[in-house]
This record gives sequence, C-alpha cells and structure tokens, in this order.
Amino acid sequence: MLQNLKWMGLSTTVVITALISAVNSGCYLTKKGKLESLAVNEMKVIMPPVAEKIPKVDTLHGEERIDYYYWLRERENPKVIEYLKAENAYTEKMVKHTEALREKLFQELLGRIKETDLSVPEKIDDYYYYSRTEEGKQYRFYCRKKGTLEAEEEVLLDVNALAEDHEYMRIGIYEISPNHRLLAFSTDTTGGERYTIHIKDLTTNKLLEDEIPTTYYSVRWANDNETVFYTTLDEAHRPHKLYRHKLGEDPKEDVLVFHEEDEAFFLYISKTKSKRYLLMDLESITTSEVWYLDADNPTGEFKVIHPRQHEMEYSVSHHGEKFYIVTNNEAKNFKLMEVSVSEPSKKNWKVVLPHRKTVKVDRIDVFRNHLVVYERKKGLKEIRVMDLKNGEYDYVKFPEPVFTFWPGRNRDFNTHKLRFTYTSLITPRSVYDYDMDKKTQDLKKEYEVLGGYDRSLYRSERTFAKAHDGIEIPISLVYRKGIVKEGSNPLLLYGYGSYGSSWDPSFSSHRLSLLDRGFILAIAHVRGGGEMGREWYEEGK
Repeated sequence: MLQNLKWMGLSTTVVITALISAVNSGCYLTKKGKLESLAVNEMKVIMPPVAEKIPKVDTLHGEERIDYYYWLRERENPKVIEYLKAENAYTEKMVKHTEALREKLFQELLGRIKETDLSVPEKIDDYYYYSRTEEGKQYRFYCRKKGTLEAEEEVLLDVNALAEDHEYMRIGIYEISPNHRLLAFSTDTTGGERYTIHIKDLTTNKLLEDEIPTTYYSVRWANDNETVFYTTLDEAHRPHKLYRHKLGEDPKEDVLVFHEEDEAFFLYISKTKSKRYLLMDLESITTSEVWYLDADNPTGEFKVIHPRQHEMEYSVSHHGEKFYIVTNNEAKNFKLMEVSVSEPSKKNWKVVLPHRKTVKVDRIDVFRNHLVVYERKKGLKEIRVMDLKNGEYDYVKFPEPVFTFWPGRNRDFNTHKLRFTYTSLITPRSVYDYDMDKKTQDLKKEYEVLGGYDRSLYRSERTFAKAHDGIEIPISLVYRKGIVKEGSNPLLLYGYGSYGSSWDPSFSSHRLSLLDRGFILAIAHVRGGGEMGREWYEEGK
C-alpha cells in the first residue's frame, strides 16, 4: 500500500512533515482545530554523522570543479552504505519524540484508502477493459469482459504474480493487439525505467518467446497483429531508436527503422485513433517533427509531414482524408490547423481555430463525428466540443470555481461519448461520460474515500496575489469551513513553475489530516508553469 499512498496527490511525507513541524514548535492542532501543547522530552545533544570529503576534480569548458562527495554515488561501496545507515539512525533519534504521532497519522491516511476497487470499464470493439485492486495486494489486476459487463471476467495480467520473485515491479506499456488476441506489455524490475517487452497470447494465456529488453514507454501494433514497433534507450536514457519486430523472429534481428542522432530530441511511436496510421514523433524542448506510416503496411517507409523547424512544435491527429494539426507556428498559445492526407506539407495547412492570446490549446481528441479541443483560459482547463457535421460547438460545464480534469484514453473512434475524470480540492476523482450529441453528463463513478468523508465541511476558492512586478498570481485555496482567515492558522503553501508543467487543483485524501487540524492549503500557480498560457511559462525564465 505504500506505493498507492505515494501517488495519491499530496504525499504521505509532506502531510506528516507539516504536522511534525507544528509538533516541533511545541504545539499541534487537534482534529477539532484547537491548539494543544505537546511535551517534548529533553534530548541529549546528538551529533550528526559527517561525510568524509574526498576531492574529485572535473574539468568542464576549461574550468575545474571539485566535488568532495562524488564518492557517495557508489551505491555498492560499503562505506556509502555505512554512512547512509548512520544518517538514518541519526534521523530516527532526532524524531523519536514524534513516533506515536507519526504512526497515528499513517494509520489515519491509510484508513481513507479503499484497497479493493475497480476502474470504470472502457469499451473497445466487443470488449470491456478495466483494472482492479484487492485488499492486501500491492499491484493491480488487468482484466476484460466480452460483450457485456455481466460476462465472465478474464484476467489478462496479474501484476502481483509477476512481482513474486522481485523486490520491485512496474508495468510500462500495456497494448492490446487490433484483433484482441495478443497483449504487449513491459516490465521494469529495478526501478531504472529500462523496460523489457513481453508478448502474451490471450487465447492460450501463455507468454511467447519474444522478449525485448532496454525499451521505453512507447510500443504500438501494426494492423497485421504480428508486427510491433518500439523504442530503445541510449546511455543517457533517451529514447533514440525505433525498431520493427515481427512475432516469432529473433529480437536481435529486428529492423532499425529510424535513429535520432540529435541528443536534444526524444523519439516516440504512437497510433492514430482511427487506427489508420502509425506516427513517429520526434520532440525536443522547443521543436517537433512528425512522420506517418500506413498501419496496414508496416514494412513501408515513414513519410515526414513537416521537417523540423527551429522552435516550431506541432502534433498530428487523423480523421478521414484530413490530418488535424495543433501548432505554435506564429501562434504562441497554439492554434488548430487541417490539411489533406495526400498533400500534408505545411504550405497547405488551413486554419480551423485561430491563435488566441488569452486561450491556449493544449491538445485535441478526434472522433468520427466530433472534434474535442482541450483549452486553458484564466488558469483553468476547458473542453470545447465541435460537431464535425455542422461546425457548431459547445463547452462542457463544470460546477466549481476551482477544479481540474483529465481526459480518458477515449480509444473508440466511433463513439459519441467523451470520457474524462473530474476532480477539485474537495471533490474526489469522478469519472464522467459526456454525450457529445445530447450535451449531457453521466457520472460513472466517484472514487470512495473511507472514513465518512463529507465534502460539505470544506471550502475551496481561487484568489490572487500581486507579485513584485504587479502581475497577479492565481492561488487555489482549500480549508475547513468555519476557519477565519486572520493569519493565525498554519498554512502549507505549494508552488511549482518549470517546463510549462501545470499543477492543477485536484483532490487528495491525505490533505484531510491537515485540514481537520486547522491547516489551510494553498497552491500558487506561479510563472514557469503552463496554467496561464505559453507566456506564463516563458516569463518564468
């Protein structure tokens, strides 16, 4: 369960550390929000361990640099292990007086997690795919049912069984073949994020002999159900080569399709939702390039849509005889273009949605009769749904002032239902299906928080703080109702602004241990992130 705790938003460590800080100040807040003194036993002065200084000289750009602690990188060095044990022992002694509180908090956090749970099934062709967890089991079960949700369950992958002989187990890719008879999945048993691909025959429930090491997160099937494309890593952990593998053949003889030699670019393989094309995406921090291949012809040659152009980014989706392209070419916040599949060069691109200074286009989702545009405006995410039959559009409506959502995988090209997960600082993860024809929302599941969680006891809001240069920074707040914001309550402030990454306001049951003790939680959406558009990211530099 430790891994499950780690990935549920606000980490266990952050929650416990915040409360321990209150403890070390001589008091802490009870669940009723009242201050209580905490007697801290007098401790003898304990000297921390001191790492030995061993100089290592590096020369970079003609400049010498000395690293006295380089030797601590040697994980198998007995001296390193001995030093780390001393650090751990020192830490344990210094926080010994918080031991009872730490255990109480851990059990409190754990008690809110529903260990036995089921994801919302996703229909792909004739099958419903889902995953589930079981109480006392560390890892997920990946399953499916054919035809109806009342059908017999078929367990495709039991990660608990895979992990039996390993101290660590993580699943990388999980890709069903077009005919639903084969499963390509990858495993990492070291934590080094170098995955080994395995192929499972779902009709016999046995693994094939095909086993491909040192791969990354992108693997895709061609439409012949016997060819897979995958990427491998270089020494710097960069996906740089694309290979083609035919089932039954020796992976050592796999065909090298493409080698990206520029160290600034990462290579990924994907497939259009229409299942018609395989896409090879080459991306750096500021530039991208996309190649396409007919998925019915896996031994064919990839063709480039537009050669890489410095500081121009673009991504590609397919619909009928068109490619839809999201690009920042002469559009800092990105715009939406379309082009004929037969003549996809940039000179033929036509505007579908023009550039808007106050609205950023994040990505799109293409369906047979609808085009979905995921946008950002005033720091919040929006979903624009366009009807491809008549050109009309509408926005999905959300009920709270501070919220976020994540698009589902939405792999069914022919459906008129859009799946997304909605959440806020007080609303647990909630999976919705949005009917794009009727413009109605259907709540499929709200993930349960054990222990009697009552959202009406909490309040969330959006406020702004003026920076030194007069720019207003959006801040998301959550706290227990009844709190008077006059400055005496403890505050946990979080902010992250790098790489254009957005830290959107979502729910975490871990926070309740803070909120119920009188804390206010604040998320500052600072520059460097992507909440307010591309300029927000660039101004962070």
